[in-house]
Amino acid sequence: MSGDGRPVVLQGVGRLGSAILEGWLATGAVDPADLIILTPSEKPVAEAARAKGARVNPPLEALADARAFVIGVKPAKWLEAAQTVLPHLAADAVIVSVMAGVRGETISEGYDGRPVVRVMPTTGVAQARGVATLWSADAEALSVGQSLFEPIAETVLLDDEALMHAATAVSGCGPAYFFAFTRALAEAGEAEGLSPEAAARLARATLRSAAAGVYGDEALNALIDRVASPGGVTQAGLIALNENGALDRSVESAVKAAVAKSSELSG
Repeated sequence: MSGDGRPVVLQGVGRLGSAILEGWLATGAVDPADLIILTPSEKPVAEAARAKGARVNPPLEALADARAFVIGVKPAKWLEAAQTVLPHLAADAVIVSVMAGVRGETISEGYDGRPVVRVMPTTGVAQARGVATLWSADAEALSVGQSLFEPIAETVLLDDEALMHAATAVSGCGPAYFFAFTRALAEAGEAEGLSPEAAARLARATLRSAAAGVYGDEALNALIDRVASPGGVTQAGLIALNENGALDRSVESAVKAAVAKSSELSG
């Protein structure tokens, strides 16, 4: 998107919007000179973008040439927020939604039929290490979404919008699952006599170390086998962790619950 002369608009700089903006600034995926930020309150990352040449809350007439409009507001607020900008958006502006649970057809209707690409990114986009699932019924809109997120995330394209619920449950929610497991691991270490500080540091560092091991295409079973020798300490822990399939069932239940909630929110 950088350098094409048509602005990218980011509406909303909450937790996810801030992460996306940080990733763009760090990688140059969007030239700050081509960036317009709409935010009702002052945000440090928006000010950092302003310092690099972005426009923050300019007159809405500035949206007339926008190539992409990224909805970074909460799902409950998007339609209300759209009313303010609609009269000023270019007719061919691509609407980029990072909202869970709101269907592309619904968003397109709210934006007077403009093409929509749905993106489900993780907050790791702030460090250009995110994951982003993309779907669109429009090839050009999908291309715009890819250009915005491929520099800051590993992207996965879906051919069925209904699968966004499952993708949200796995990657959108997944970081919280890993953090919860890491917390439980730290608490278990503390129960075995480690100090709270040592247990937390070990658990967090182990999460980072394990994440480094998944780069590449090596099978997940092979990664487990690399650590867990037959009859060894790690294998003993794994057997206890998944006794009678307890771990598998817990994770399956978590994903099913998230899928159900995402489906409920989409109506």
